[in-house]
Amino acid sequence: MLTELELKEIEKRLNNSTKGNWIPMIEGITHDSGSDFIMTNVKNSTDFKNPERGNDIELTGGTKDDIIFIANAKQDISKLLTEIRKLKTTANNV
Repeated sequence: MLTELELKEIEKRLNNSTKGNWIPMIEGITHDSGSDFIMTNVKNSTDFKNPERGNDIELTGGTKDDIIFIANAKQDISKLLTEIRKLKTTANNV
């Protein structure tokens, strides 16, 4: 079982990462030419002109599925932390 300290450490890493949603940009799916990358601090793949957009994250040696996984981890971890804490609270109240 994850302790609250472990959850806080995970949350700290999440909060210290580049802000906003991370969107996987995959050639042939979200755009027609260029490399695959992760766009940061945007609402969706069409938000590339957002003046608040963060720096792109480029990876070498990974697959398209790796990029999709890493980009979605930013949002997924936040949801998982919320759900774990909710379940722990429910379990403690039983």
